[in-house]
Amino acid sequence: MPLVHATGIDKKHQDRLKQSGAIPVHIAVIMDGNGRWAKRRGLPRIAGHNEGVNSVRDIVEACGQLGVQYLTLYAFSTENWKRPKDEVSLLMRLLLRALRDERDRLHQNEVRLKAVGDIDALPSDVREELLKAIEMMRNNTGLTLNLALSYSGRWDLTGAMRRLAQDVRAGVVHPETINEATIAQYLSTREFPDPDLLIRTSGEHRISNFLLWELAYSEMVFADEYWPSFRRKHLYAAVADFQKRERRYGMVSEQVQQPRFAPAQYVERFLKSVAKL
Repeated sequence: MPLVHATGIDKKHQDRLKQSGAIPVHIAVIMDGNGRWAKRRGLPRIAGHNEGVNSVRDIVEACGQLGVQYLTLYAFSTENWKRPKDEVSLLMRLLLRALRDERDRLHQNEVRLKAVGDIDALPSDVREELLKAIEMMRNNTGLTLNLALSYSGRWDLTGAMRRLAQDVRAGVVHPETINEATIAQYLSTREFPDPDLLIRTSGEHRISNFLLWELAYSEMVFADEYWPSFRRKHLYAAVADFQKRERRYGMVSEQVQQPRFAPAQYVERFLKSVAKL
């Protein structure tokens, strides 16, 4: 099965985005609103989760075509274990089916699959299927799809601090050498760059314990659509919004914008203007 390429109007949209600005290297998504999407249609909640898989398929494909290098999806949080047991069980069955159904498609499109979170907490059959898919795709060179499963930012930071403390006690790390880069190396996301863009669907405006360290300077887009209704046209709108942002990282605009003159030219022009006074 050959790689799926964009065609027609869709390709024009993608080409326009590629020409109009930088494509985010890493996009993170909080896929919210499955249950509300189903409720509005008089359907059981699992119907929303099931339709959400179609959104995942479309967004993964569109990100690969756009040239996004990393896509992290908040698929199941540590807090989600508190949901009714029947719903959690159905979600795990759906995850298992999605892994089996989508594995070959992802592999043939050179997607590299990764996962972060407390993977050991997943049911054994889900965990085995996940690890099998990750192994199958580990040498692929396309989009890296990172699933956050049984994950939360506080869970990750707590584990990172515990491992760091153990290394300090063992003399592997000296406290005075600890900096931001040190802490980042103890997180489960250490092999990924921080997200450039966070998208949250369903109109909610919070990050819900997701990538708390990594989102420090991410641009955020909050989409009104529920996740099962979120498709590539909404992704394109989010990327276009991202391209309008000025990412200053605590600096002022003049520091991040391309100067009109080289520093030496600027000084020369300034001195000439002063000499005329």
